[in-house]
Amino acid sequence: MVKPTLPHSLTSRVLSAVMLILVLGGVLVGLSIWANGRLAARQAYDRLLLGAASDIAESVRIQDGQPIVDLPVSAFELLAQAPDDRIYYAVRGPDGRFITGLDPDTVIAPPQPFSQSAQYFAADLNGEPARFVRVPRLFAERDFSGEVEIVVGQTLLARRAMTAGLMLDALLPMAVAGALLLIMSWFVTRSALRPLEAMSDDLIRRDPYDLTPVASDGLPRELQVMIAAMNRFMGRLDRQVLSMRNLIADTAHQLRTPVAAIRVQAEIAQADPESPAGRRALDRLLNRTRSLGKLLDQLLSRAMVIHRIDSAPRLPVDLREVALEALEQSDHEVIAPGVEVHLKIGENPVWVQGDAFSLGEATKNLLGNALRHGKAPISIGASLDGGRAVLWVRDSGPGPETSVSARLGDRFNRNAGSGEDSSGLGLSIVKSTAEAFDGTVEMTRTDDGFRVSLNFPAATEGTGA
Repeated sequence: MVKPTLPHSLTSRVLSAVMLILVLGGVLVGLSIWANGRLAARQAYDRLLLGAASDIAESVRIQDGQPIVDLPVSAFELLAQAPDDRIYYAVRGPDGRFITGLDPDTVIAPPQPFSQSAQYFAADLNGEPARFVRVPRLFAERDFSGEVEIVVGQTLLARRAMTAGLMLDALLPMAVAGALLLIMSWFVTRSALRPLEAMSDDLIRRDPYDLTPVASDGLPRELQVMIAAMNRFMGRLDRQVLSMRNLIADTAHQLRTPVAAIRVQAEIAQADPESPAGRRALDRLLNRTRSLGKLLDQLLSRAMVIHRIDSAPRLPVDLREVALEALEQSDHEVIAPGVEVHLKIGENPVWVQGDAFSLGEATKNLLGNALRHGKAPISIGASLDGGRAVLWVRDSGPGPETSVSARLGDRFNRNAGSGEDSSGLGLSIVKSTAEAFDGTVEMTRTDDGFRVSLNFPAATEGTGA
């Protein structure tokens, strides 16, 4: 059985990243130190070579028409600065004649053409890589005229040792500093993650139904952003849970009475179906079942609207389309036969940012209330009023009582005139939808009747396009 791989902790990830940065930085710095150390060693020992060759060149003199050399001690003292290296020197006349040196049979010359100044070059010295300098000295005397060439060289052991020493002297402090930085990174990471651990402990100790916001005072700004997002999610979840609880409670509360009434009417009808009482019981039974179906529809509609308010994305919606669809789907000929309903919309779109389904459910409830409780004729429309997008329903009646209007949006808000088939949920759906999309519900009594409108911030035409 394959064991699941445990995820890496944030501490190990941060420390791994820090270590990788230190290693890469160390490699780059090490290469730079090596290049600079090599250059420094070359320059230092090239100066020694040049000094030794210049001292030998200064010691050349002409005697009886021939160049002779009195080798100076200073030249060898300079070459002795690299005691482990093998050395080479040779002095030759204009015709390449050997004057003095360590190995008359070995001729070492630069690959480039001779120049009138000091010339450095690399070549092998008895099978070992070495560094050489050629220094010419010109003579123009009565009995001798020409160039005397001095070539001095040494192997590279001292140069390499100097390069390694410079690298070691620089890398050791860097390694110590890197180790200290790694230790400091561990402590800093642990300190930075401590608020996360405290937040985790707080969430673990919470009751499963506790969805109150997590306190973010005193926490780093990055954690406050994360906690704010988590609190928003918990708030949405809390509203969803509350909606579900309300749906369960409302369903249990509202179904108890109609179910009991249906059972009583069914028993009466069953006892004597042919009697006048039995027929009245069947009529009431039919009305009760219709009322129960309508109640269930509105309960489910309210739960769906509240769910979509938190979950559905806000998209451009044309309120004219919402009004038209509500008029076509409400089937007002069934709700209120013979009632005249007018659609009043303009040619220009009325854009809002919202959810078309939720807006449609709210509009159908407004139109249904007007058809059941208002007076004909009834109008529905959408228009722009300044910076607001308005979707409205108007009937020719006086409107509901002031006490009912004051309790707008309360669940099961009913009055004596609501009738047996009214659930009192319609305006609750309307109010919830308006608040979800930064809108308001307004009730206005005019000489022409009573108007209920949904007012939303108008979206620009570019947003809706």
